[in-house]
Amino acid sequence: MTRLPASERRRQLLDVALTEFGRHGYHTTAMTEIAGAAGVTKPVLYQHFESKRDLYLEVLADVGSRLREAVIGAAAAVEDPREQVETGFRAFFEFFEASPASFGVLYGDSSRVDADFAAEVAATESAIAERIADLIAIGELSTDVRRLLGHAIAGMAEAAVRHWYGEGSAISTRELTDAIATLAWAGLRGRGAEG
Repeated sequence: MTRLPASERRRQLLDVALTEFGRHGYHTTAMTEIAGAAGVTKPVLYQHFESKRDLYLEVLADVGSRLREAVIGAAAAVEDPREQVETGFRAFFEFFEASPASFGVLYGDSSRVDADFAAEVAATESAIAERIADLIAIGELSTDVRRLLGHAIAGMAEAAVRHWYGEGSAISTRELTDAIATLAWAGLRGRGAEG
């Protein structure tokens, strides 16, 4: 076992745990399996995480943070509203294409078996939806309506990725992005979005 600085070891353990939890779910993944896959002993794993539950919560928080950064960063990098819609969806779908285990952790059954797990997933979904709401430039819409639209758009992305990934669809990420972004933009334009 190679001795790594604590921060690097923690990162490695989170990455391995993501893979194991994403593949097998929370209940059927044992700390022994995670330690073995990481090439460490269980005591080393427990030096970094008090319990399997704590480790899973950290994995959820880490995945959620990286997803938020990807989607919000992509949308913020462009100014045209239509491009923001497209780049946001593309970043969302590409995130899960690059990390199928993240899909399993965020949207698998395990994320709903514990109130704290579900709250962590909801926090990720809400942060993305709130940022989308901030970007909606439609006339005199109230904050509540913008928030509703932000959550609807985020929900559309989640439903699409559940079907696309869960069904093993042959549709490419590009086709998926084009279809969903076009649908979302048509709806926003119908409400009078600028751009």
